[in-house]
Amino acid sequence: MSEAGASTVQAAIGPGRLILVVGPSGAGKDTLITCVRERLAGEPAYLFPRRIVTRPPSPAEDNVEADAETFAAIAKAGGFALTWSAHGHHYGIPAAIDHALHEGRTVLSNVSREIVAAARRRYANVTVIEITAPADVLRARVAGRSRSSDGDAASRVGRLVSAPVEPDVVIVNDTNVEAAAGHLLAVVTASAGVRA
Repeated sequence: MSEAGASTVQAAIGPGRLILVVGPSGAGKDTLITCVRERLAGEPAYLFPRRIVTRPPSPAEDNVEADAETFAAIAKAGGFALTWSAHGHHYGIPAAIDHALHEGRTVLSNVSREIVAAARRRYANVTVIEITAPADVLRARVAGRSRSSDGDAASRVGRLVSAPVEPDVVIVNDTNVEAAAGHLLAVVTASAGVRA
């Protein structure tokens, strides 16, 4: 049979589960992810990839730093599974997550909601968790970070969402971090497809 004119559809990457954490600046996404990573330390079924970002790491974010030229070179070489730009910086999730998902592992990462639709097309089993908090809490947290690369705190908290998503789970992280971390842990360790 001739292949002329035939279209090739690439199978979605799986069977592992990709958990994408989204939410506004100051919601505590990295804090909760760190809590869950520590509780699951030594569990090979879970992977928490370090993002590559065009800014230095900080107490608020343990990323791998790359300058813009290096970031572009990694992207051109196919070194990222997912990339996006926000707040004047470039962010990338290493392509190594694809291998982990092929193995059936669970991968958890903090991402921009801008790439959720693309991730849902690329991966077979995606769960989106939105972490949020009241506006006054968000403002206080962003202001308290004192990370100059963040830019203006008010604009980060008030930034319009251009790509709304329908999350599978919403976690309110206002005052009780332990409770919010426990909720996230329960979702991460639940069977695929289970909503909290």
